[in-house]
Amino acid sequence: MLGYLIRRVLYALPIALGVTVISFMLVYIAPGDPLNAIAPADAPAEVITALKATYGLDRPMPVRYGLWLARAVQGDLGASIATGRPVVTEVLAAVSNTLVLALVAALVGVTAGCVLGGFAGYRVGGWVDRLASALSVVGVSVPHYWLGLVLTIIFSIWLRWLPAMGAGPGGSSEWLWDYAHLRHVILPAATLCVIPMGIITRTVRALVADTLSQEFVVALRARGLSGGAIFRHVARNAAPTVLAITGLQVGYLMGGSILVETVFAWPGTGYLLNTAIFQRDIPLLQGTILVLCIFFVVINLLVDMVQPLVDPRMARR
Repeated sequence: MLGYLIRRVLYALPIALGVTVISFMLVYIAPGDPLNAIAPADAPAEVITALKATYGLDRPMPVRYGLWLARAVQGDLGASIATGRPVVTEVLAAVSNTLVLALVAALVGVTAGCVLGGFAGYRVGGWVDRLASALSVVGVSVPHYWLGLVLTIIFSIWLRWLPAMGAGPGGSSEWLWDYAHLRHVILPAATLCVIPMGIITRTVRALVADTLSQEFVVALRARGLSGGAIFRHVARNAAPTVLAITGLQVGYLMGGSILVETVFAWPGTGYLLNTAIFQRDIPLLQGTILVLCIFFVVINLLVDMVQPLVDPRMARR
């Protein structure tokens, strides 16, 4: 078990290093000058030169990466070009809001996916199976931003049941676990949960149907085991795969909610990324992308560590 955990950590280290390279280089591919966010187009040449020196844009790319990585390891991601505030402060505030949204969406999506997929796997070819398959196809096919707009029109404009924007009353950007704030998370979470629900429904349905057709299940039934006992065996066989996919989906929800957060003006990392892209705020872009990617790596590392507890055979791989 210890050797398995050490191997997983060692596998994650080069991935994390590669993430830093991609996070640093990716934003320089896009056209545009980041200094346009703080300097007018007719700024004197000496002002532009001074600004480049201030933000390190006058140095070679490898030197910039080395200095940026050294500061990032110490928790310093620089300052936003547009606002002048520390990137760490802005990113951590946004990450906490996105984490709330991602966890609520993942909880709803995973629970609904497991229930629908389980029923469909037990009733292959039946109406439950057809309904679950149709919902899973719709879930992975419908565009996020379109669904968000539709839900907003129905529940916010027509019915006036739920708020359409912000993370709290009065456009608050700070999350609290109370009724007023929970009302704001319902629509964006419902929008985000459809893709993990569809993916997990299809996965669980295939796993359950395949497990039920295995010879050991036939033997268990021949021995007279109850349906509940057989279900526990089926769930134990499906759990490692479902756990791995759940980890991936939580990571995707953390980084893939740009359009949803923009539609609902949710003050998370997606909304922050969208703002930084339009402002060409390179330090903010780099810091946000880095934190999201590292978060994705850490989530999958935690899933790898938990899987042997569910299936001890994983520790021998």
